[in-house]
Amino acid sequence: MELIVQAGGAGERLDHYLQRELPAYSRARLQEWIKEERVLVDAKKAKASALLRAGQLIEVHPAEPEPLRAFAEDLPLRVLYEDASVLAVDKPSGMVVHIGAGVRSGTVVNALLHRFASLSNEGGPLRPGIVHRIDKDTSGVLLVARNDASHRALAAQFAGRTVEKTYLALVEGRVASEQGRVAAPIERDPVHRIRMTCRTGKGRAALTEYRVRRRFERHTLLEVKIHTGRTHQIRVHMASAGHPVAGDTLYGARAAEPGRQFLHAWRIAFTSPGSGDRVTVEAPLPPDLESWLTRPL
Repeated sequence: MELIVQAGGAGERLDHYLQRELPAYSRARLQEWIKEERVLVDAKKAKASALLRAGQLIEVHPAEPEPLRAFAEDLPLRVLYEDASVLAVDKPSGMVVHIGAGVRSGTVVNALLHRFASLSNEGGPLRPGIVHRIDKDTSGVLLVARNDASHRALAAQFAGRTVEKTYLALVEGRVASEQGRVAAPIERDPVHRIRMTCRTGKGRAALTEYRVRRRFERHTLLEVKIHTGRTHQIRVHMASAGHPVAGDTLYGARAAEPGRQFLHAWRIAFTSPGSGDRVTVEAPLPPDLESWLTRPL
């Protein structure tokens, strides 16, 4: 495939330009082709971050991806709770939940398959046991269904919003009120496709509630409950309120150690499909986030 960069694409990153011009392919796959030198700019290899000029010729030589499959890997993964129907695991930051475009191994699913002989198949062969997801850079508690009946029961609880999800988030600035809420629909940003937005007033309904847990000079630690599960919901809503999650450069926060946003899925409450009991599981704050709170904030 050949593309001529038009004036409107001047100054744009190569990977962003390709994502817009070739929507049939994921950004991850396009970036993979760039790394494999299957994308040439004026007959030369280029980085994904290369800024384009009007009139440049981009050549794209697609490669067929290898068939994806879920396989077992011996990876560390802490189990916080288990019964005959469900598991709750402590997902570390940096670990993707399941394999997909651009991600072939090192996921929660790979770790689960190594440790457990049987998981739900309701999510398909690439997502055994997976009922919901957490962003790659977000740590915390994740539920996993051990069989199909449990998967359906948990999915119904998520759909009926009877699963209670509570996060800990350090945000920039001093939040004025002791508690508050953001109710604004969320959709994918029409310009920056890797972001979500609530500026348009369109999209899917979303509700986030928060209360102050601890105050610092320039930051506020919040306990956040989400009543819907939209992509990047807490990150989008807090940024729209003028308090982006600390370290979340995608939504306007300053870069900070430990190199990821301070967002942790701390607690989840649900009804066990096996026993019928109401279960609450907490994932302790990981050391990198604990240490962050000891610094001048």
